[in-house]
Amino acid sequence: MHRFTPIAALMALVLAPVLCAAEPVATVGGTPISREDLEKHVKPKLIEIDNQRYETLSEGLDELISEQLFEKEAKARNITTEQLIATEITAKVPEPTDAEVQKVYDDNKAQLQGQTLEQVKDRIVAFVKQQKGGERQEAFIEELKKKYPTTISLKPPVVQVAAAGRPERGPANAPITIIAFSDYECPYCKRAHTTVEEVMQKYGDKVKLVYRDYPLPFHQHARPAAEAAACANAQGKFWEFHQKLWAASDLSTDKLKAIAGEVGLDQQKFDDCLAKSEFKDAIDKDIADGSSVGVSGTPAFFINGRMISGAQPFEKFKQIIDEELARSSKS
Repeated sequence: MHRFTPIAALMALVLAPVLCAAEPVATVGGTPISREDLEKHVKPKLIEIDNQRYETLSEGLDELISEQLFEKEAKARNITTEQLIATEITAKVPEPTDAEVQKVYDDNKAQLQGQTLEQVKDRIVAFVKQQKGGERQEAFIEELKKKYPTTISLKPPVVQVAAAGRPERGPANAPITIIAFSDYECPYCKRAHTTVEEVMQKYGDKVKLVYRDYPLPFHQHARPAAEAAACANAQGKFWEFHQKLWAASDLSTDKLKAIAGEVGLDQQKFDDCLAKSEFKDAIDKDIADGSSVGVSGTPAFFINGRMISGAQPFEKFKQIIDEELARSSKS
């Protein structure tokens, strides 16, 4: 009689995902398409779904935590939550000043299509008060978290991405690592570069930046620019060259050679390196590695493995970095 031993049961659990990945989900003229092939093909979308799921769960958790904090504090004061909110939030939101109203009006003149300040003043006042109310609520919640210690165990989805020996900037032991996959000819990447510089300036030695190439095939000058930057890296001048590439409106071969002279490279060595495409394999590896972790366009960033896709605002980077810094301080 055959017995299903505990060891056999364990092996079955270990092998089951492997076997499932190998099983075909479709066949075309006798050619199988495995689940592994399917998941690899849609990996960017799956990562995006994971991130959206986490964002939804995180927002819902924040709401539940806030409700619990308000209920506890209201009970402690022997009042209703509505009275607590009225006392600690609504009553503490100051009226917008004329200067604040004027600034909002000036900043949004193009969208207001010629309407005067008097015509839109009430709406601006309501907008500013709502904004200030949100800020006061966040501050009060933080006060309550100190009174009623709050821990969050919900973890974000993380993708393991290697630096692969590519150019790094910042301390090796920084608590935050940003791995960027980018394209020097991509206008969204240029916009994101400005944001990343703001991040590096604000967080200083808390952040290490790793740059990896992901030149898109329909950008004529993206790969030559990436190869030129790699040639500059071989002479120890990657970041100087990198910054000038983002500032350049022309990425022709002549311009790449001119930039080499501007940053003080050995011109002959650089020209030979560029002509021979000496770093083609390294760039191909960046593209392959990026694709394997869900990159399908540029720019793409991984902050401690947490993916940001596209030219996101500084606030998005700040949110994730602050969360990761808080997490690292507790570990």
